[in-house]
Amino acid sequence: EENGVPADFFYLAVAESALDNNAVSPAKAIGMWQFMASVAEEYGLQITSYVDQRRDPLLATKAACDYLNEMKGEFGSWTNSAAAYNRGKTGMRNALREQKVDSYYDLFLKPETYRYIFRILSYKVIMENPQLYGFSFEKEDLYPVLNYTKVSVDTTINDLPEFAKNYNTNYKMLKTLNP
Repeated sequence: EENGVPADFFYLAVAESALDNNAVSPAKAIGMWQFMASVAEEYGLQITSYVDQRRDPLLATKAACDYLNEMKGEFGSWTNSAAAYNRGKTGMRNALREQKVDSYYDLFLKPETYRYIFRILSYKVIMENPQLYGFSFEKEDLYPVLNYTKVSVDTTINDLPEFAKNYNTNYKMLKTLNP
């Protein structure tokens, strides 16, 4: 919302990765928003042998919002923007031009992209009303809230297990929270 993107685009991230910052697609898209390296770098995310900001939920969300806003500006609707997220800018641009239409709903698309918008909508409907669809969650079914400390690091850490120990955690949790 802070970036002018409708809150429902949260469900796009659910469709992309099930909100898993460690998700890696067969095409090597990474993170909750499933950015390919070239697109991630185009939208300001740093990727080095030490850091991959596609896995940073805040930075990647900002980059995804920038991408979606740009696509909304180019393609004229949020639906077209979401379809472009799945198909890519060039693919969406070509499909609209070649088929001489302005709307995702008028395009003949491969099944993955055609179903994509409906997947997002399905996640929204089910997740906002789980009981209506037979999902009943008890508190013990839910993931616990993780306690964490944010630490700025500006040099190479040579001994990650020792670094973790110094912050009262262990290597497993350090890697889990900082993939």
